[in-house]
Amino acid sequence: MHLKKKGKNSLLDFLNDISSMANIHYIRQKDPKGLPDAILHAEKHVGDDPFAVLLGDDIIKSKVPCIGQLIDVYKEFKSSVIAVQEVSWDKINRYGAVKSKKIAPHKGSAVFELEDIVEKPDPSVAPSNIAAIGRYVFTPEMFDCIKKTKPGVNNELQIADSIKILKKQQKIYASEFDGKRYDIGDKLGYVEAIIDFALEKKDIASDLKAFLKTRC
Repeated sequence: MHLKKKGKNSLLDFLNDISSMANIHYIRQKDPKGLPDAILHAEKHVGDDPFAVLLGDDIIKSKVPCIGQLIDVYKEFKSSVIAVQEVSWDKINRYGAVKSKKIAPHKGSAVFELEDIVEKPDPSVAPSNIAAIGRYVFTPEMFDCIKKTKPGVNNELQIADSIKILKKQQKIYASEFDGKRYDIGDKLGYVEAIIDFALEKKDIASDLKAFLKTRC
């Protein structure tokens, strides 16, 4: 109403276009019981369809959205697929570490068949430094697997444990992706994301560059 009264019709049209893109449902996870519990809250909205999970602390900048790349892999293999990325060995204890075998490239990105996944392992026992990051496409069977999952690390439900249960029912694939990931759960990653995205904004990029030069 405010935009309409001010005659800012182009901005009003822009907002209306966004509001018509999807139906949004907000569900509050009352207790921090882990990612699988949060996913389970969406079961009645998903029903019997495959579904995507996107974690807000991973921001991925790419020409084709990372989740879109995973959906393409899902369409080819008709099975659950998770996004993976190589990380430094000293950081693998922050992630689910993946053991897998490479099967084929998919539009330039490597696709693997998942053999095992270990949640937040010590680097000395991690199966690899290939980490599962916050993008997944699951078949609806995942909900029953979550219900069978027992509390793990930090006495929370862990998505890696649910994936292991799902793996007993179907092949699960791990896919690399084309794009740059920012881990904004990490303080430095958070700052890097702000700076990189700000440098792409024409209205502030030159002033930001000048400011950074005074600090560097």
